[in-house]
Amino acid sequence: MNFGNSIADVNGIKVGHWTDEIASTGCTVVICPSGTIGGVDVRGAAPGTRETDLLKSENSVQEVNAILLAGGSAFGLAAASGVMDALAENGVGFKVGAHTIPIVPAAIIFDLNIGDNSYPDYEAGKNAVEMALSKNIAIGSVGAGTGATVAKIAGMERAIKSGIGMSSITFDSGVIVSAIVVVNALGCVRDINTGKIVAGVRGEVGEFLDENMLIATPNNSIDNGSNTTLGIVVTNAKLEKTKVNRLATVAHDGLASSIWPVHTRSDGDVIFGLATQEIDVSESNAFKIEAFAVKVVERAILNAIYNSKSLSGVPSVQDWLQK
Repeated sequence: MNFGNSIADVNGIKVGHWTDEIASTGCTVVICPSGTIGGVDVRGAAPGTRETDLLKSENSVQEVNAILLAGGSAFGLAAASGVMDALAENGVGFKVGAHTIPIVPAAIIFDLNIGDNSYPDYEAGKNAVEMALSKNIAIGSVGAGTGATVAKIAGMERAIKSGIGMSSITFDSGVIVSAIVVVNALGCVRDINTGKIVAGVRGEVGEFLDENMLIATPNNSIDNGSNTTLGIVVTNAKLEKTKVNRLATVAHDGLASSIWPVHTRSDGDVIFGLATQEIDVSESNAFKIEAFAVKVVERAILNAIYNSKSLSGVPSVQDWLQK
């Protein structure tokens, strides 16, 4: 069993970022190999999504061509149309007569409270597809993670910069479980290995405030609806659609163990599941995939925090703790 740091450790998966550092926003596309089955689990109360209903186990669509994660709040969903057209131009998608229709579910984060008032659009989605790579994929304050922030319990003025992170694990059988996560949470992030808060509400220089006391304070006004953590968990195992949806459900435990509070009325948390159908697995190995999906999500969250940089006046963890 070996840990890695890329969702593209799964054969055929490609990732493309479009980044606008001036506006502090961006989008990320994960392109799937042919035959990939998708699922989803939406847990936050303030989600922004596109075509997630078709991923439900009872619905007829099986294969997914790409998943888009984007900044820009609901405006950012327009980037999915750019992804669709870029894929269709290359003959990728569901064939209906003379038409090719790419299946591209999408979800967004709210990052309009940082940087200039701009957001990913149609051209940004097309550009992300053109930038798609199968290796050497950037993480941190790039793509959909460009404007991501965490620890907003006391408002943006005390937030910490976050971003996008990845992680993977490969079993001796050749089965791989990997994750990519955009961490834009209301809550604080802890290292599950130590229990220590690693990205919290900024207090005195170089210190974090007690998030428990902040939430318990009667007059503290909690930010409403401008937070979302997005994730995609990918395996190369052969899983039917019901099990891919279960994979997405279980993977949310990685958010719950790493972020507090999470899945609140002020978050729009979404995790997608993907199975590329490369390797046959037994029921016991299917169980392992679900269990370790939690681990790769946890590691991806930490990678997002530790690889992000200060942007638009919001300090990274490294810069804050070194002050």
